[in-house]
Amino acid sequence: MTSTETVVWVLAAAFADDPLARWLLPADLAAEIVFGPLVEASAAAGELAVAPDRTAAAVWLPRPTEPVGERQPIPDAFAHLRTFMELTEARHPTGTAHLYLVLLGVLPEAQGRGLGGALLRERLDRADAEGLPAYLEATSQRSRALYERHGFRDTGDPVHLPDGPTLWPMWRPVHP
Repeated sequence: MTSTETVVWVLAAAFADDPLARWLLPADLAAEIVFGPLVEASAAAGELAVAPDRTAAAVWLPRPTEPVGERQPIPDAFAHLRTFMELTEARHPTGTAHLYLVLLGVLPEAQGRGLGGALLRERLDRADAEGLPAYLEATSQRSRALYERHGFRDTGDPVHLPDGPTLWPMWRPVHP
């Protein structure tokens, strides 16, 4: 299994019971269809982080100052994904280059051991040295609390997905 395949497998397992993942992905849609391109883009940007024991992964993407341009159309079979993209992109900060934490996942049997926090600390320390703030959408109260411990704060009202979960857009300024 390649490192990209391993990361997709870790994320699929980590998000198997996540309310957002269940809302986004139809039952017959494999997670690698959604996670694969994100993992590949993060790896290509040099922003993919994987725990040494391969039980946790963080998918970061650099975001430019200006909004991302036109995206390819999303087929009707992925209506929830299209809604998610529209609602979150409308809330994504512009005007400042930053890092975007797309996904942070830990295998269920490895959760609670600080692996996700370690991946966050490592990249956020470098981001601070580079003068880059960071942004994410927390998908649960548990993840929101983790991100708050690492300096992220809510930015605006939560995003309520139609008939789906609530997301909390969060911003972390550069820490000197």
